[in-house]
Amino acid sequence: MTNAKVFITRRIPAAGLDLLRGAAELDIWQDELPPPYETLVARSRGCAGLLTLLSDRIDGTLMDAVGPQLKVIANYAVGFDNIDVPAATARRIPVSNTPGVLTETTADFAWTLLMAAARRVVEGDLNTRGGQWKTWGPSILLGRDVFGATLGIIGFGRIGQAVARRARGFSMRVLYYDTQRYPEAEAELGAVYAPFETVLAEADYLSIHTALTPETRHLFSTDQFARMKNTAILINTARGPIVDEAALYQALAHGQIAYAGLDVTEVEPLPMSSPLLQLRNIIIAPHIASGSVQTRDKMAIIAAQNVLAGLNGQKLPACVNPQVYAK
Repeated sequence: MTNAKVFITRRIPAAGLDLLRGAAELDIWQDELPPPYETLVARSRGCAGLLTLLSDRIDGTLMDAVGPQLKVIANYAVGFDNIDVPAATARRIPVSNTPGVLTETTADFAWTLLMAAARRVVEGDLNTRGGQWKTWGPSILLGRDVFGATLGIIGFGRIGQAVARRARGFSMRVLYYDTQRYPEAEAELGAVYAPFETVLAEADYLSIHTALTPETRHLFSTDQFARMKNTAILINTARGPIVDEAALYQALAHGQIAYAGLDVTEVEPLPMSSPLLQLRNIIIAPHIASGSVQTRDKMAIIAAQNVLAGLNGQKLPACVNPQVYAK
């Protein structure tokens, strides 16, 4: 279907682009920053396929502007809250994501943040670079032990379970909360289901791996931080709005919790005016939990395969609204 046009909202790895070249006419947004919404609408008009990122708002208005020939929207991410999926379903447009391939990479990065926060690695690096390292001392930059501590996990899907699997090497007690139980994973990983409030109260390290929904928006706010240990460390590699950043600032600034490690923020990029940037007991990464060469290549391949299937009228390999195929 070489006459079909596909708009790709950022230059994805060549592993994916190479699959699409020759199969469609590609229009690739070259800027590092996402296209403004008006530009996104204009460049998408007449396309049979869209390959989008989390930073692109894909709503019903845009879908209508693209035209009835739109056959597929492939998101280069496991999440898809940037896409109005019900609007796509109503227009019988299949939507896809890139599940599975970033599970282990994201779990690795959650542990990267956990270990760095526990042992205050970023503070130590800043002290060294700032000339504050004068000598070895018994009370300099004391952190927290990970071995034998209690790990709380909120959201026990694939990534949450991968994080728990790594905890076994540190002989950690693992508690988890989810809206459903995972008895097989409990048996395999030694994880224990507990009510949300119990996980909050008992976790030394609390790692968030739940989806962003209306129910989980600001799931962590003033009341939740008040229930946590004042020595607790919060890790978020899921979605920024799950954590109320104003409440997080107060909790960190006043010692309600000890530390935080974030890969995601409520607004991305985090505004330089954010008070969180004034704190030393927080690590903020620029949404790079899935950022390994191997994983990003796999994501590009899956996204491209979804586009190709959509263009050819086939069922998408990773469709998030399969009801579009119901007769």
